[in-house]
Amino acid sequence: MNIILLGAPGSGKGTQSKILQEKLSVPQISTGDMLRAARQAHTPLGLKAEKFMNAGRLVPDEVVIGLIEDRLKQPDASAGFILDGFPRTMAQAESLQQMLQTMGKRLDAVVNLEVEEDELLRCLSGRRTCERCGTGFHLEFSPPQNEGICDACGGRLIQREDDREATIRQRLKVYRDQTAPVVDYYTGKGLLEPIPGSGPTREVSQRLVDFLEKAR
Repeated sequence: MNIILLGAPGSGKGTQSKILQEKLSVPQISTGDMLRAARQAHTPLGLKAEKFMNAGRLVPDEVVIGLIEDRLKQPDASAGFILDGFPRTMAQAESLQQMLQTMGKRLDAVVNLEVEEDELLRCLSGRRTCERCGTGFHLEFSPPQNEGICDACGGRLIQREDDREATIRQRLKVYRDQTAPVVDYYTGKGLLEPIPGSGPTREVSQRLVDFLEKAR
């Protein structure tokens, strides 16, 4: 299946797409992960993206579209894929449509995880990341055994700039302004299914699986 998983920052797209990857045996393709890896490696792309990400702004469309096009051409995506966090703008959605047509592919489903903004803020602002090994924690949902110390390597836990409250609010504003129209776009095509993203991870996963089984 070829699936898009939409939702605001902190809605659980990454967690749910990784679960679906195992269930469907197709790759999860996360633009956020790809961009963060490029930033951590200090590649030209990563350095270019960093200034946008730290300010809570979207990385330019041409950068993200190029990444996605290269990734969809990889052999492991031939049997299907889960796009996590893409497309985020109408320009990206239209480019994806042209891209898939050229490749002879089509979308099977677009899911929008819906979560209240207060809950999104709580989820994102509680994140902490090890500055040494990159392991992630959450102060409320998955705290480290020792405050401020990584369980995996003993490194110092930090709050990423894009997980600070002011940046989060800006990210959510950007989402409302630029990504919400993408939801309308796929609704108009009869592809979009809104699914509640609140609650235990397992319950949200079951909602997704139930829908996708019907969409096959």
